[in-house]
Amino acid sequence: MPCALCSADAPLTAYPVSGGPEGASVELCDTCIAQIEGEPEPNHWRCLSSSMWSEDTATQVLAARMLNRLSDHDWARDLSDQLWLDDDTRAWVENVPQESAHKDSNGAPLAQGDTVVLIKDLPVKGGGFTAKRGTAVRGISLVQDNPAHIEGRVEGQRIVILTEFVKKR
Repeated sequence: MPCALCSADAPLTAYPVSGGPEGASVELCDTCIAQIEGEPEPNHWRCLSSSMWSEDTATQVLAARMLNRLSDHDWARDLSDQLWLDDDTRAWVENVPQESAHKDSNGAPLAQGDTVVLIKDLPVKGGGFTAKRGTAVRGISLVQDNPAHIEGRVEGQRIVILTEFVKKR
């Protein structure tokens, strides 16, 4: 398997890509890692003209970040101008967290995968049980079309929970 950025056929290391999904990483050669963490050699990075179109979002993010670092070179600015990224990926490149419309009972923003705690006993319709106050709900999912709802697993059942009854942990 070649390096995700420069396509070098060399030993690879999983390189974490910060600011995005937890655990996101890209398989990179030692040369790319050294230049990402140190001073980049512009000619090495001309390879971004192909890797910036990768189907792997983390690879796109690293390519876009390197193009931004090399923006004093005309070729890097041209490539950066050609690169189209969706809003979520652009926010990841810029390391700007997306503001969620989902808020807990205290107004704290909720994100996909957060852990919340129930602040009230909640009878579960169709479940035949009551979700007790203080129950931790790990790895929540946001209901995209309704910022007042999240989904989580309580007592082995996936349920919809109103955000007004949870507190971010």
